[in-house]
Order: sequence, then structure tokens, then C-alpha cells
Amino acid sequence: MKWKGRRQSDNVEDRRGMTSGGKTLVGGGVLGIIILLINLFGGENAQMITPILEQLNQGQNQQTIEQRDLTSQELEEQAFVKTLLADNEDVWSRIFEENNLNYKKPSVILFSGGVQTACGNATSDSGPFYCPGDQKVYMDLTFFEELKTRFGAKGGDFATAYVIAHEIGHHVQTLLGTSSKMREMQQGLSKVEANKLSVCLELQADFYAGIWTHYNQEMNDILEKGDIDEALSAAQAVGDDAIQAKIQGHIVPESFTHGTSEQRKYWFMKGYQSGDINQGNTFREFGYNLN
Repeated sequence: MKWKGRRQSDNVEDRRGMTSGGKTLVGGGVLGIIILLINLFGGENAQMITPILEQLNQGQNQQTIEQRDLTSQELEEQAFVKTLLADNEDVWSRIFEENNLNYKKPSVILFSGGVQTACGNATSDSGPFYCPGDQKVYMDLTFFEELKTRFGAKGGDFATAYVIAHEIGHHVQTLLGTSSKMREMQQGLSKVEANKLSVCLELQADFYAGIWTHYNQEMNDILEKGDIDEALSAAQAVGDDAIQAKIQGHIVPESFTHGTSEQRKYWFMKGYQSGDINQGNTFREFGYNLN
């Protein structure tokens, strides 16, 4: 992906150099895998893990925060994320303006180990997620190495770009009211039916990641050979069916919350190839009327 030399966003906060004495947030082991499965590319579903995390973190003592200098590699990663966020800001500001709407820019928080959010405390095991409570995206960049080693994704800079664009897609859903309408529809439904609505929300965020790719290519000529394959490999790796087959050895479609690998790839490509935001009503495609 061609990214150097463009504007960088001021809305990135890098907390990776911050450590807190002896405080240890829960994570790792079986619990870490469970949280990762629940919340991979978390989006609105990040709120599902909040009670678990808050209960398990209860009673831990707050220690003094210490700051270290970031490494040269971390500074390079920071510059990359700042550029990606700036690209998202430019693309979505343009799309919103074209539709007579105002785009409110989100923030991205880079962290290591654990982080406190308006959706509760979370660890690196949560995977990247968007918190609607504070309209921020939270990411531990070590996730992308795990995505490659544990789940078989190709990796690469455009895999990271796809993930960030997906999470920004959840911010777009918050601004447009899609997320709140979905939560209203989930009230009183069975868990299986509520999960189907969550799948629609996640697939639409994949579609928005494709929309961003389409517009950003048009505006900045960002793509290099293999970039789209990197995004599709990441989408393949984080499909509910792929994760369940990898972790538990069998697939339970009724428990899907993000969509299958094929669905995730399809909706990303539909956004990328069409460039038409009006073609991304995943709820209607699955038979729901989200007014």
C-alpha cells in the first residue's frame, strides 16, 4: 500500500509507551481465546464483553503510570495509522458532504496489554474494536501478528488498513443511527435472531471498508499488487466459520455474530467494486426492515 507523504491525522493517541506499575489486566489462556472469539473486529459487539472484563478486573489496584520513548518501529507504525485515519477522515467527510451530512471524526487509541474505555476495560485479547460510548477505535497492533500466526491471514499493511476501515465503518453506523436502530430491534429477540442482526451490522462495516478502499484509490492511488488479496485474506481468517473450525473443531451457525468468511469477503468486494454506499443495506438483504 502506498501511504507515505500524505496527511496524517491528529486524532491518534498512542499509549503503547505507557505502563502502570504492577497492574495486570486479565487476558491470555482460555479466557483470552474466548474474548477474542466474541470480539474479533469487535465493533458494537465490544459491549458484550464489558461485564465480564469489569468483573474480572474488579479489585485491582491502580499503580503509577510510567512513560517510555517509543521505538523507531512503533513510530513508523504510528505514522502509518495516522495516515490511514486521515484517509478515512477525507473519504467519509466527502461521502457525508455528498449526502448533505456532517462527518464527526473519531479517534484511534493505540495500546499495549490493556486499556480503559467508555465500554469498559479491555485487553489485547479483545482484538481491535470500536466503542460507541466514546466514539473511539482501540487497537493493539500485535493483533495483526496473531492474525497471521494463529488464523493464517497473509498479513501486510493493507490487512491493517482493512481492519481500521472496518472499525471506522462502525463509527459511520453510529453517526447514521444504524447501530442504535439495530439494538432496538434486538430487544426481545432470541439470542439466535439477535445474532443475525449483529451479523448484518458487521457485514455492513465490511462493505464500508470496501467503500473506503474504492474512494481512497480514486483520491490517492493507494493500491499496490497484492493489497486486495491481503484484505480478503484477513476477511477469510476472521469469518465466524473459520474461527470456530480453527478453535473448537466444529461450526455452530446459530452462534455467528460477524458472518462467514465468504460473506465478509463478498461485502468488502461489493463496496470496493461498486463505490456506491446505497448498495450496502445488509439488513434488507437478510430480510430486515431497519427504518
